[in-house]
Amino acid sequence: MKKLFLLVGLIVSFISLAQEKTSTKKKQIVEASCGQCQFGMNGNGCDLAVRIDGKAYFVEGTDIDKHGDAHAEDGFCQAIRKAEVVGTIKDTVFVVTQFKLLPKTTK
Repeated sequence: MKKLFLLVGLIVSFISLAQEKTSTKKKQIVEASCGQCQFGMNGNGCDLAVRIDGKAYFVEGTDIDKHGDAHAEDGFCQAIRKAEVVGTIKDTVFVVTQFKLLPKTTK
């Protein structure tokens, strides 16, 4: 019986890892902005965040200041922008492996 539980546990672990690896290769367009200023998240100072399917996540792997002046008119603290990203959600953080800020669209 112990062997059966061990086998089931290993299979579940492999499936979980396989799904995580495939999700890291998928590019997606997300909303990006300052988590505190635009998404109303709790934190200290201004931190980059993305909103995926209506839920906001702080970003790990890049920094708010690497993508221009956050306090400029079109900066992350003043506006919500679109970004093309690759990464995974781990707990409450989006771990990014690629982050490309898309050009600001005019309406």
